Amino acid sequence: MSESKKTVLIVEDEEDILALLHFNLMKADFNVICASCGEEGLKSVISSQPDLVLLDLMLPGIDGLEICRRLRADEATRNIPIIMLTAKGEESDVVKGLELGADDYVTKPFSIKVLLARIQAVLRRRKEESSQQEQDELVFDQLAIHRGRNLVQVEGKSVDLTFTEFRVLVALASRPGWVFTRYQIVNAVRGEDYAVTDRAVDVQIAGLRKKLGSCGNYIETVRGVGYRFREDS
Repeated sequence: MSESKKTVLIVEDEEDILALLHFNLMKADFNVICASCGEEGLKSVISSQPDLVLLDLMLPGIDGLEICRRLRADEATRNIPIIMLTAKGEESDVVKGLELGADDYVTKPFSIKVLLARIQAVLRRRKEESSQQEQDELVFDQLAIHRGRNLVQVEGKSVDLTFTEFRVLVALASRPGWVFTRYQIVNAVRGEDYAVTDRAVDVQIAGLRKKLGSCGNYIETVRGVGYRFREDS
């Protein structure tokens, strides 16, 4: 077994889809682990520490949203990339997945080529993020952002952000004063051609402002355009 191979855990209860994903991921030179229910999926994540999880939303027992919530709440699993698979395409489901920190969201039926491209894109972004030095910090008065450690502190106290919220904050804070459209924020966080609604971006910004408390006003709304990170006076 090649050390360079990445391991993907598939959590999917539909046997045909599970078999299809398993075959194509193996063909694409991934190591593949399969789970057919939420409980089994959670145990597999803990025991195998995969490089990425393909997570169905509608599962018997513990559903995909709850699994995502638990993985992001656990220090040991919070940085494992998650791509959610679902037959639902409603905006509310997309927003829920993003709020909980999913890295991407693919609606069934999907193209295997597109899914593989999404997997590679997510793994590539995570590799780039993890290669940053721990001392790579952005400091603004009472707000400190430690990029390499995925850590944010307000007045010296750690703030619990989802991975998506963290990346939105880093994208904005890396260029203070620069106005980002919603499309540019999505592009910076998730890559080109990622289909997501303006509402989903607004949800991330609202969540960030609330969690940042006294430092939430660093994120300014530029009416009719998007958002920017306030420059220190």
